[in-house]
Amino acid sequence: MEDIDFIIDSTEELMNNAIIHLENEFKNIRAGKASPAMLMGVKVDYYGTLTPISQVANLNTPDARTIMVQPWEKKLIPEIEKAILIANLGFNPMNNGENIIINVPVLTEERRRELVKQAKAVAEDTKVGIRNDRRNAMNDIKKTDASEDMKKNAEVDIQDLTDKFIKIVDEHFNIKEKEIMTV
Repeated sequence: MEDIDFIIDSTEELMNNAIIHLENEFKNIRAGKASPAMLMGVKVDYYGTLTPISQVANLNTPDARTIMVQPWEKKLIPEIEKAILIANLGFNPMNNGENIIINVPVLTEERRRELVKQAKAVAEDTKVGIRNDRRNAMNDIKKTDASEDMKKNAEVDIQDLTDKFIKIVDEHFNIKEKEIMTV
């Protein structure tokens, strides 16, 4: 029945979106290796407009501990330095007149454990969202005019989807935990 197929498809799409959201949240949790993504939240005052740093400079990582910011306009260097400090990322930007160099400090054991806890919380929130999607789908299935057998089969399909996506969340968390704890 197309009602049930629609419920299953839309539930799978919602659960997939939860995984995409999880991946994006995990990108914001710093694992000790330098990455241009660490500066994605930084906004620079560009002629009176707060502009993402990636739109006023090239960001790259010459090595695992350094982020280099190459502004497209030299006069932006002080503004970019200020924006990085205001973002409160724990970085101390240095400029050589041409570029801004950020040395990413090595994470302490304690900080690594905090980041793992943060990642775990994000993973748990994602699981809660997936389970809420399951509950809503189950309620929607009960409201359809389908036969009891079709409803039961659809509920099994929804549970299988839920199990599959919960497993994906766990896999993502395990990878992130390993990444954070690797010195």
